Amino acid sequence: MKLSEAKEALRQCRAANRPAFLLGPPGVGKSAIAMQLADELFAEKYGFQVEGTKLRDKKTGRYANKRPYFRDERMLQRDPVEVAGLFRIDGDTTTRTRPDFLPVDGEGIIILDELPNAPMLTQVACYQLLHDGCIGQHTLLDTWWVLAAGNRGVDRTGINKMPNALRNRFAWINIEVDAAEWVEWGLANGIATEVLAFIRFRPELLFTFDPKKNDNAFATPRTWEYLSDVLKAGNGEISVELAKGIVGEGPATEFIAFLKIFRSLPDPDVILMDPSGAKVPEDPATLYAICGALSNKASEQNFGRVVEYANRLPDEFSVLLVRDAVKRDNQLSLTRAFVEWTSKHNDVLI
Repeated sequence: MKLSEAKEALRQCRAANRPAFLLGPPGVGKSAIAMQLADELFAEKYGFQVEGTKLRDKKTGRYANKRPYFRDERMLQRDPVEVAGLFRIDGDTTTRTRPDFLPVDGEGIIILDELPNAPMLTQVACYQLLHDGCIGQHTLLDTWWVLAAGNRGVDRTGINKMPNALRNRFAWINIEVDAAEWVEWGLANGIATEVLAFIRFRPELLFTFDPKKNDNAFATPRTWEYLSDVLKAGNGEISVELAKGIVGEGPATEFIAFLKIFRSLPDPDVILMDPSGAKVPEDPATLYAICGALSNKASEQNFGRVVEYANRLPDEFSVLLVRDAVKRDNQLSLTRAFVEWTSKHNDVLI
């Protein structure tokens, strides 16, 4: 299922206080979607404001390095004794110490990430936590919820076979990559306009992972975000070789070619100076690039001109331009230009 569907499935599992398992290939956002759910449920309660993937403390105004309500435990790095607790002699009996990842207060979500990669004994040590909500005499607070995540066996990421008894403790949620959904997320989270426009143009290149190949670099939502960060840090410039080293040779080659188109576009301000007379290209790649550039430039002051140009585009691109602009800035939906545009496109869901 898509990430948005997966998040709702997680929400239902948490409401029922039953563990879930996010299963999918590398780089598709498994742990990220769990963190997003935690933000939606607990950020406000803890006094934080969510800004894309960042968290700001409302009292200090500073960005927070950690989410006190979200614990991402990498089980591959956990020894079985760490999970089950160290033995301690107490008179004539032995007890186990409390594992450090078991909270003593607060509320939130714990994700047992990379669980299939963990040694068998580490996996077995999780049985009681997932089934009974405790480890030895130490009980998990009912304000905390546990889920797990990992790659599929076909992904060849070094996973170990999970015992059937452990598998049977989860609701299994299979993650799929959806380019349209990722672009929508990217609009709200500052992904470079060039990257979003390219994925609109070539959605099949968002994810190119092939477990049968041993490529060091391949395209995933995670690596496109990485490339976006490099682009923004370099003021929109990136070498062919570096792009190949992030998203793989094929996707990088096409992206660099698209980037040349994007760079050769007229200044969006020039288009908006004469929206009724500015040239409307016929090439799809150029249309995607122009829509990306103009949606990024749209403001309450110039949105009338943006819509005037959008009305001259093919319907598909007119919708794309206006919808992306409103996704970036919801205040645009209150403008007269938007109301007039929707009256002519009332069959389109924005």
